[in-house]
Amino acid sequence: MSADRRWLVLRLEAPLLAFGGVAIDQIGVTRDFPAASMLTGLLANALGWRRTEWQAHQALQDRLVFAARRDRENKTGILTDLQNARLFAKEAGWTTFGIPEGRNKESSSFGVEDLTLSKKLGKYLTNQRLRDYHADACVTVVLRLDPAEDLPDLDAIAAALDRPARPLFIGRKPCLPSRPLSAGTVDAPSAYEALQRIPAVDKPCGLLRALWPEREGPSEGRQVHRIVALPDLRNWKTGLHGGTRMVVEGTVEAEGVHA
Repeated sequence: MSADRRWLVLRLEAPLLAFGGVAIDQIGVTRDFPAASMLTGLLANALGWRRTEWQAHQALQDRLVFAARRDRENKTGILTDLQNARLFAKEAGWTTFGIPEGRNKESSSFGVEDLTLSKKLGKYLTNQRLRDYHADACVTVVLRLDPAEDLPDLDAIAAALDRPARPLFIGRKPCLPSRPLSAGTVDAPSAYEALQRIPAVDKPCGLLRALWPEREGPSEGRQVHRIVALPDLRNWKTGLHGGTRMVVEGTVEAEGVHA
């Protein structure tokens, strides 16, 4: 039997959660569980990394091993937000770094005369998009890094989550956590067994929906629903998604209630 390994426990709980899936046109769907790329970005943001540090992001994603469990389902189903924005051509937009950013890859220095002329000529863009969210849900994640001795290690990531370099959000910027993300550690030989050893939130017993890597838990039996190639890996150099990994979707029975 495999020896126990240490897993960091995350509680992803907020009024709104978003685990982005494959977007079609301007429709931003959400999966039921967080993606490897999303967790990589979340941890990197806590560590204070910038997106230009793609090598560090890629190395972190390549080391990430995790499983996730739905502790609280959406009581009202998926919430879909319709977003409309009327954007004048060449108008600058503000970023989270407090720096104006130009549109259409042009300079961000636009004068008042430019904006006035743009408005007079009616040269504007109407941006309409749909974004899906989980409302009042809670997802428990267990993760480890392989190899474990490389930096950042689990202790560094736990410390960064407790005192993040920047504000954290779960999937999209409106999704602010309602509790600290880091919830300690657990020792277990596999991701599936790590989920089993963590008390559930709000639910005294019963089966909870879960997702785990193919070699980190059962791949057959009553607790297994299906095995899929999940397209949730990102090429951090190009910024595009294009990789898949084999995961198992099924159920796990938690030990008890988390206070």
